Amino acid sequence: MRPEAAEKVFLRAPAARDREEFIALNRASRRLHRGLVSPPVEPVQFEEYLKRCGREDRANFFVCRAEDGRIVGVMNLSQIARGNLQSAYLGYYVGEPYAGRGYMTQAMRLLLRHAFESLKLHRVEANIQPGNVASIALARRAGFVKEGFSRRYLKLGGRWRDHERWAILAEDWKAGRRR
Repeated sequence: MRPEAAEKVFLRAPAARDREEFIALNRASRRLHRGLVSPPVEPVQFEEYLKRCGREDRANFFVCRAEDGRIVGVMNLSQIARGNLQSAYLGYYVGEPYAGRGYMTQAMRLLLRHAFESLKLHRVEANIQPGNVASIALARRAGFVKEGFSRRYLKLGGRWRDHERWAILAEDWKAGRRR
């Protein structure tokens, strides 16, 4: 998904050629990611990630800087459900060198457009740890609404961690675009 003229980023599918750059970014971001996400930091982990990317119930994207194509983060839709649900789970993270620069806000806009226009989803849900202020702010800016709290929801860094459940519906997204 190429950026509009004013965008700083575009989304594209991960590829085998990205292994070294992506692993280096994740290794450089260990401090930021600790306890929040477990991205690939070894070649075998990257290969497993690429395999998951090929599944039909996923849409995985690297967030790339428009000026030079560098990978700055990740946006993943997983467990895409069809039929009566038309929903998916959203996971995302930024590399530490690129945090706080607005890249993920623009990437979220592109991802949601893809989710609701191309994939025709009805709902996108993001589960975020309560202390992850930056991710909560990103979800809120994008129009997500806090729907609840899930105790010991996901195991990260060897510990079960609580998460807040945030979601956006297609009609919410469309209304936000008109504003």
